[in-house]
This record gives sequence, C-alpha cells and structure tokens, in this order.
Amino acid sequence: MTRATPIASAIIGSLALVAGAGEPVPLFNGRDLDGWIQRGGKAHYTAAGGEIIGRAVPGTPNSFLCTQRAYTNFVLELEFLPHRDLNSGVQVRSEAFDVPRRIVSKDRTNHMAAGRVHGYQVEIDPSKRAWTGGIYDEARRGWLVDLKTNDAARAAFKPDAWNALRIECIDDRIRTWLNGVPAADLRDSMTRSGFIALQVHGIGKKTNDLAIRWRNLRIEER
Repeated sequence: MTRATPIASAIIGSLALVAGAGEPVPLFNGRDLDGWIQRGGKAHYTAAGGEIIGRAVPGTPNSFLCTQRAYTNFVLELEFLPHRDLNSGVQVRSEAFDVPRRIVSKDRTNHMAAGRVHGYQVEIDPSKRAWTGGIYDEARRGWLVDLKTNDAARAAFKPDAWNALRIECIDDRIRTWLNGVPAADLRDSMTRSGFIALQVHGIGKKTNDLAIRWRNLRIEER
C-alpha cells in the first residue's frame, strides 16, 4: 500500500478540519487509509484505484474501518458497490470505549465490552428485503427505522452496481437518501457525536470471496 507523504497527510488533515466552512471535502484521500483505524473484526481493508475495499474474513466478527476523529452535524455522501451475499453499513455518530461501560436507554441496559463499536448504522442490505438506507442501532437497540413500508426506497437499490448514499446528521435528526430517493427519517438524541465507520459484516464460516467497495466519500460539516 502506498503511503502518503507527511506533507500530503498534513494537507488532507487540514481539509478535514476546515470542513465546517460549508464546502464538502474528501473523507478518503483516494490512495491509502491514512486518517482511518480498524476496530472489531479482522476483515481486510485496502485502498486501490480511488476506492476503499472491505473484504470479509471467515471466523471473525463485524469489522469497522473508522475515522480517527468524531463528527457532530454533517452531510456525508458516498457511493458503494455491494456484494449480493455480504451485509454491510455505514456507521455515523458511533463510539467504542477503551473500557467496559454500561449504556442505559429508555427500555434497556447494554453492557458494552471494551472496544465494541456501537451506534447508528445506515444499513447496506443486498438481501431480498432491501432495507438499504434504513437505520440500525449497532450493538444497542437494533432497528430504529426499517423500510417495510417504504417501497420506493427499497426499489431504488441497485444490486451489482454502484449506489449513491446521502446521510444527513443535524442535531437530533438523521435522514438518508438512496440514489436520490428518501429512505429513513429519524429523530433520536441518544448520541450527538462520534466517528464514521465502514462496516464489513461477519460471515461465519463461509469461505466465499466477499467484498464491498466504497468511493467518492465527501463530508460537509454544518
């Protein structure tokens, strides 16, 4: 993997810091994974051809490639190329603690293990139910907004092709669009800030070569 020079890395880091000026900036430099850190399982993440590629590894839990910094209010746009047999997602306002911690919500208590990624996930679901763009609360409360009644969003998903995803996190509201079609609209104040992450779901003992690709990741802080 080609590493960015110190000067190039500094420039990229500076762009991320000024994202609040109202202009979208790249979240991925297109060359390597500087600015990202892997948590959870051991899926294989690489950067090539302007894409981030997440390849599943058998016998490992959900894996997450996470931004090194947190984001609060923002608009994130990206494209992804799914695999029909690989569930995935984009974490927003997510967290992982260095030590075990208890998280209490209205109707349940979660005992979060050290290092466990948790928080809002915008689903990438290539299965027949087609809930891509729905919002799942990873490791906490489960589904917050599914797409059972949103036929238009379910129909917008394109298998075996690049899809465009837009995610808006503003104050207590999270909204998503899939290929320009409104998918989920959630008001929830449990977490207002956290990292962004690209998930590769665990595949158990499967040995298939399963991978998902992301490109054109751009973020505008508000």
